[in-house]
Amino acid sequence: MVPALIITIGSVVLPDTPNSLIERGRNDEAKAKLRRIRGIDNVEEEFSDLVYASEMSKKVEHPWTNLLRRKYRPHLTMAILIPFFQQLTGINVIMFYAPVLFKTLGFGDDASLMSAVITGIVNVGATVVSIYGVDKWGRRFLFLEGGTQMFICQIIITIFIAIKFGVNGQPGELPKWYAVVVVLFICIYVAGFAWSWGPLGWLVPSEIFPLEIRSAAQSINVSVNMIFTFIIAQVFLTMLCHLKFGLFLFFAFFVLVMSFFIYFFLPETKGVPIEEMSIVWKNHWFWGKYIPDDAVAGIEMGKDAGAVKTV
Repeated sequence: MVPALIITIGSVVLPDTPNSLIERGRNDEAKAKLRRIRGIDNVEEEFSDLVYASEMSKKVEHPWTNLLRRKYRPHLTMAILIPFFQQLTGINVIMFYAPVLFKTLGFGDDASLMSAVITGIVNVGATVVSIYGVDKWGRRFLFLEGGTQMFICQIIITIFIAIKFGVNGQPGELPKWYAVVVVLFICIYVAGFAWSWGPLGWLVPSEIFPLEIRSAAQSINVSVNMIFTFIIAQVFLTMLCHLKFGLFLFFAFFVLVMSFFIYFFLPETKGVPIEEMSIVWKNHWFWGKYIPDDAVAGIEMGKDAGAVKTV
């Protein structure tokens, strides 16, 4: 009940974005909102880009068909792989089954529940760090730092569990310091997720989808996320019984893969308006070949014209 109440209250006070205001014809309010967000009075160039993009999006009749076009190949890839990788960090194993997992590790009933509460608090606190740092340090930095942190923690947890539990799953008497160390590294792992793949798995897709495909791309993004949340939740206990400490190695492998994916294939989106993301994709070493020249020509001409006008 409490989470539902918080979400309801939050939805009431949630402010409109300039894009949503323009979509509803409230251009003056949109311009005022944009000035407030940017902290400057001269937002005419960006505002014109938003209005133009909104007008173009209204002419789009088949967003699903458009999403399959070659120039949207980077967007489709991100819409599928970012939520896919987000679930294969293993975070849902910790958050959904924390009491079961900690009890399996040898904690008592009360201790396992308390450990779950602790990881939940860490999750919330680390998310605040992401809110503070995402526009200061950039998306790629948080993705890569969080991935490195999760990978190291999963390897360490694997070693600790393997030494104590072996393959028979019988730890015997679990020393208090041993349990504290395991919980500590699980909390560090949760923190790494909560300021990287947790919030950024939702933020980055919302920043890279242009208006003409946003509805279709976001639908795919959410669907992939929910599908793999369900799959991981269903197979976790079976995987835990068969893989034992190897379960953490399984997720560590995917954390390594997704970190390389971010390093090589995701450009930085900090401070880049949605309307100018085509330029970012065009300048990327891999995705540039999918973006036609005419997709960025109009944007660059508009920026040049705005620069001349400002002078």
